Order: sequence, then structure tokens, then C-alpha cells
Amino acid sequence: QVQLVESGGGLVQPGGSLRLSCAASGSIFSISFMNWFRQAPGKERELVATITSGGSTNYADSVKGRFTISRDNAKNTMYLQMNSLKPEDTAVYYCRMMVYTTSSGYGMNYWGKGTLLTVSS
Repeated sequence: QVQLVESGGGLVQPGGSLRLSCAASGSIFSISFMNWFRQAPGKERELVATITSGGSTNYADSVKGRFTISRDNAKNTMYLQMNSLKPEDTAVYYCRMMVYTTSSGYGMNYWGKGTLLTVSS
């Protein structure tokens, strides 16, 4: 059993910064891909950022240059540093990880329950 828990959401003014965290726990052997998604009201969930086990990163065009994804493999934790926030960044942010457990020989995607970010003055 693997659980992902996001934290760090809240209310921030336009132009402000915030850091989200996503911590995985359970019978974890290794984690490959880690992703941040977001879903704004009335919109579909979209991929925001990806980081591989080797540390390679990729970003949606809408956040490139403003958001930074990172990971701490020793803590099974992923982060999303968000700078120069805009009202259109308002959404529920979800983390997803491809986890290989100690009992299985294959990876599965696990999701967090989401954390709300509101960017407003």
C-alpha cells in the first residue's frame, strides 16, 4: 500500500511564491517518474511538470520559467516551487508517482488527493 500526501497549498497574491510538497509512504522499493498536475474549476486536469529518476525535467509552456520541480529520493518526496504566480494558476494541484513496491515487480501510478492553490488579491 502506497499513499501520496500533498501539502503547501493556500492563498497567495499575484506575483507571490509558494512551494508544494508531495510525500510518498508505504512499501516503496523505488520511484521513477514524478508528476504534478492541476485542475482549474470547469477545466480538465493538465500536466504541469515532470521529473524523472535521473532528474530530467519537463514543464508545460504555461509555467515554464516560473515553476521548478524537484525531488528528494531519500525522502520519497517531490516539490513544486512556484514563483510569479498568476490568477490563472488557481487550481487543485495533484501529484502522481510511478512507484515500484517491495512486493510487486512492476510499477503503478499513485495519486495524491490534491491541494488547493488560490492566487488572488
